[in-house]
Amino acid sequence: MAILIRGDEIDALVEKYCAMTGQSNKSEAVRRALAAQIEALAAKESLADRVAKIQRQAADGGFVAPKSSDKAFMDEMWGEG
Repeated sequence: MAILIRGDEIDALVEKYCAMTGQSNKSEAVRRALAAQIEALAAKESLADRVAKIQRQAADGGFVAPKSSDKAFMDEMWGEG
């Protein structure tokens, strides 16, 4: 499916990308830029994975979360207890 993209700002961005990468074909430049961005986003580690990694490192370092709840303490600190 073909797309038509209009706009002076978009054209300027494509021209700048072409100049910086040596591309002469605007369609190929857009294809490459989008492919690179999709690859970068796909390779980005999710928040859940980053948190899990930190939790594993903490556990490996001997950190153990307390079994008790701080709710009573927090309620008291906020004047709700």
